[in-house]
Amino acid sequence: MGSFASRSCAEINISIPEAKEGENFSRVVSHSAQNGGKGSSQRKFFKQYGPFLRMPNIGDIFPNFRAMTTEGEIDFYDWLGNSWGILFSHPGDFTPVCTSELGKAAQLAPEFQKRGIKIIGLSCSSTREHEAWIPDILAYTGLKGPMPFPIISDEKRELAVGLGMLDPEFKDDKGMPMTCRALFIIGPDKKLKMSILYPALSGRNFSEILRVVDSLQLTDVKKVSTPVDWKYGEDCMVDVSVPRVYEDHLFPKGVTIKALPSGKDYFRTTPMP
Repeated sequence: MGSFASRSCAEINISIPEAKEGENFSRVVSHSAQNGGKGSSQRKFFKQYGPFLRMPNIGDIFPNFRAMTTEGEIDFYDWLGNSWGILFSHPGDFTPVCTSELGKAAQLAPEFQKRGIKIIGLSCSSTREHEAWIPDILAYTGLKGPMPFPIISDEKRELAVGLGMLDPEFKDDKGMPMTCRALFIIGPDKKLKMSILYPALSGRNFSEILRVVDSLQLTDVKKVSTPVDWKYGEDCMVDVSVPRVYEDHLFPKGVTIKALPSGKDYFRTTPMP
């Protein structure tokens, strides 16, 4: 993991193995990995990316990378700084579902900013295509001014492969697999806090992502968990790790225990700290 985080994608001259027509891309990647790749560039790729041919797990240090975006080249860690961050991929520019998703993300940008969240998009389209597409996104939402967040251009699919974001069943007009709708929430400690993976044909709910952000930021600093359909300001659950003797100290607003048939006292609620 350390080598991936310490070296940038741009420093590695790689070529992604191409699938023949009708062949499963993930199988080609797996076969090439087992054989070390056909050429030196592929060997470098699999040596560097081998451990990351999957989505990172929650709790993993999210790898650093360099990439070209609509706001210029970035180093991901430098761009993120000490903030929370969201990186999300979409299959392609000038497509209706992706336009609606990035439009909603742009509309909610002030809400993410209030929570100290930086957001950044990604697809395998070029920066020039991103820039040409942005007016459509803004027109769809009715927003004026510049796009409130950058979009990464991953034309070589280095990040898409390295982070396990490709959908082998959904391909562009050149037969290359496109990115699925992956989303990562990264904490200030650079650890992955949450990830979701949607198929290309199903759009995400960015209001739900905002709700999860509220839960993650609250439970990161308080000994609580959040129940089903929880929204900011509503009652929380007392974390199961908290002994009864510490309830008064940790939860001065009080704790309510719900009586259940088991007779156990695990179902404890408290007003949001």
